[in-house]
Amino acid sequence: MRLDSVGIKDQKAWEDKGYELPKFDRQAMIAKTKENPFWVHFGAGNIFRAFQAAVAQKLLNEGVIDRGITVVEGFDYEIIEKMYRPHDDLSILVTLKADGNVEKTVVGSIAESCILDSENEVEFDRLKEIFRKDSLQFATFTITEKGYSLHGGNGQLLPAVEEDLMNGPVRPSSYMGKVAALLYERYRNGAKPIAMVSTDNCSHNGDKLAAAIGTFAKEWAANQIADKGFVDYVNDESKVSFPWTMIDKITPRPDPTVEEVLKKDDIEGLDNVITSKNTYVAPFVNAEECEYLVIEDKFPNKREPLEKGGFIFTDKETVDKVERMKVCTCLNPLHTALAVYGCLLGYTKIADEMKDEDLKKLVMGIGYREGLPVVTDPGVIDPKEFIDTVVNVRIPNPFMPDTPQRIATDTSQKLPIRYGETIKNYIKTGRNIRDLKLIPLVFAGWFRYLLGIDDEGNEFELSSDPMIDTIRPYVADLKIGESSAEEAKTSIDPLLSEEKIFGTDLKSAGLSELVKEYFAKLISGKGAVRKTLKEYV
Repeated sequence: MRLDSVGIKDQKAWEDKGYELPKFDRQAMIAKTKENPFWVHFGAGNIFRAFQAAVAQKLLNEGVIDRGITVVEGFDYEIIEKMYRPHDDLSILVTLKADGNVEKTVVGSIAESCILDSENEVEFDRLKEIFRKDSLQFATFTITEKGYSLHGGNGQLLPAVEEDLMNGPVRPSSYMGKVAALLYERYRNGAKPIAMVSTDNCSHNGDKLAAAIGTFAKEWAANQIADKGFVDYVNDESKVSFPWTMIDKITPRPDPTVEEVLKKDDIEGLDNVITSKNTYVAPFVNAEECEYLVIEDKFPNKREPLEKGGFIFTDKETVDKVERMKVCTCLNPLHTALAVYGCLLGYTKIADEMKDEDLKKLVMGIGYREGLPVVTDPGVIDPKEFIDTVVNVRIPNPFMPDTPQRIATDTSQKLPIRYGETIKNYIKTGRNIRDLKLIPLVFAGWFRYLLGIDDEGNEFELSSDPMIDTIRPYVADLKIGESSAEEAKTSIDPLLSEEKIFGTDLKSAGLSELVKEYFAKLISGKGAVRKTLKEYV
């Protein structure tokens, strides 16, 4: 069986192997979409194929919409050239369920794949043509938070951005410069309305996209290489909107075990591709079954009824509440706790940690006992039901090959939001701060993690973190089983008032002594991590 337009015509062969095929006339859908596109998506990666493209397929199957998605890749063009187009824009979605069942779907909702390359006249002209269309309602994005940045780590404008700001919209080379150029094309051809919808997993994502586009409009106008009216256009919400969204779905890198399942089904051409930009792509994507996309309902050119596919449309304040519920209470704090202690206890799969009674008690205590009393309740999603799904379905899913080592990346950047907000809410609402026993245990566990030695005394590699070189020296001289409790406490004491790390001053909050007490126990000897967990969870 071949994954292309000809191959899927052998419907019986695919269905006999358990695959669900598109239930609509795909060629008619492609023709209608190319003529009157309504949805452009930037970012051709796994999250798009597993989520947005799958939702579009559901709506096409049910006859809710009759046009599909135009997908655009602006970072790694080889994704389109070597994976999308050879398979006629088809892909396989493998949904990995916690009960052991696997759903296999051939996703055919993508009508056209495009390359965001201003140096390629044919490709860029096609995108300009699409952005001139009255029918275009919105553009969505999954390009990672870094994709919206105009500045490098040194705070200076990226060279490509600096050049684009000076040279204008004719042939920009930066990602945001190229997107701004397409919007400028839409402005010059009637200032037609459109929603620009970031669905990346970052706070207030719409503002990040708006700021980037607004910078280009302002600078181009100031340099007299674009109409001054373009600035008014991108700042007029009745013309161009930048809704906030909250997205939540885990789509790990294509897993070899999933690839083997598909190979046994005699599907040809499943070989993955590693592009010259080191992007790993395959004709399939594996993902969990749970998914959430909450969107601020601000679409100046109207929109199709995507809520029938499961998207939740609401106001900006509710989107913000959903994000805080997830990031500060119901998911991310639990993941970080498992990441820190999973590394210390030698785990390599997050799912396996949920079979560990001590770790399960730890995350359930953080979620239900410490976080839930001060959770931000958004109304559109029940926080308790969300945690129930996280601890009973999502994290224990054995088919989701996520690792504590991956999640431990950038922990210093995560602590202030994932735990600091709960501490601040306890203080703000007058709750007893000393009821927090497990969040301080995560802080102490993180200091113990920074020693790079697991509970059995084996060295392990720390995950990347921008503050490792700053923080690790505080604990570098400690020896497990040799350093005294007082030495342990003294080493981390200067850090406990750092709001940048913990989101609040732990000393003034009244939690620093408990963190120090835990840390001293965690380094007291081999097996002390396990012993401390058993004592306190």
